[in-house]
Amino acid sequence: MPAAIRNVLLDRDGTVIEERHYLCDPEGVVLVPGGGKALARLVRAGMRLFAVTNQSGIGRGYYDPAQYEAVRNRLDALLAQYGVRLTETAHCPHAPAEGCACRKPATGMFTALAARHGLLAAETAVIGDAASDIAFGLALGSPLTILVTTGHGARHARELGLPQLPNDAASLALSARRPGWPHVLARDLPAAVDHLLAYAGPGSAP
Repeated sequence: MPAAIRNVLLDRDGTVIEERHYLCDPEGVVLVPGGGKALARLVRAGMRLFAVTNQSGIGRGYYDPAQYEAVRNRLDALLAQYGVRLTETAHCPHAPAEGCACRKPATGMFTALAARHGLLAAETAVIGDAASDIAFGLALGSPLTILVTTGHGARHARELGLPQLPNDAASLALSARRPGWPHVLARDLPAAVDHLLAYAGPGSAP
């Protein structure tokens, strides 16, 4: 039996909210369709939710930390309308050339969250729209990584050579999985949540 999923690490842009190029205006924060209700289901199932987001726009000088915080606050407000609270949002502010330990797919953000909140990799699922999100989840040892096709996800699925999605979500058989492949490909966040709750078992909320 797989370990119970108690924590979910969520990419932000393209996964929870609609993709915007270097988003720095809170007015541009829009939840993906059905995203608020989907995350509320995870909350009702007793799971802790965390956002883990690369924000290289700070390091590149495209926007400043105050603008990032305004966007974060707007997302928190939108999620609160559905009774959803992120336990914490972790972000990497560095540009890729800085070679930090926190920019996904490096696992520094998970290490920091684990230290503060007692996270165990075996109890943690990862959902994102980029190959780097999946590589991050695989590197930390997550038993369930889900690539959604919103945001950049469809392009990354093609680049990874994933099979076409036959329905809302599909598990990728262990025997057929290649390096860098997610455990599951899902159409969007609601489909990812459906699969996660089915994986979690009968105690999960409908």
